Amino acid sequence: MSEFIQHISESEFGDVVIKSDKPVLVDFWAEWCGPCHAIAPLLDELAEDMAEDIKVVKVNVDENRDIAGAMGIRSIPTLIVFKDGKAVANQSGVAGFAQLKNFVAKAI
Repeated sequence: MSEFIQHISESEFGDVVIKSDKPVLVDFWAEWCGPCHAIAPLLDELAEDMAEDIKVVKVNVDENRDIAGAMGIRSIPTLIVFKDGKAVANQSGVAGFAQLKNFVAKAI
């Protein structure tokens, strides 16, 4: 995992995501999810490439069911961009690097 990505729990979500000065890309994932593992290296690259513009965090849905439910996560991986404490964009499923970067750039 990249040094630019932080794994957080639902108890940290408010401080790390909602109160962040920077936009935050949250990856809702699970250990057993093949597509989640497929997208992980791309998120590592994105986190490093856009480190000045965004924070990237991961939330394991199996370990953090309450926040996953509150965010309406129905499939994984689901990516949600938060800006000024509010969800401003979301996408589910696997995407290529250029598509991910474009998704984030449009949201921030």
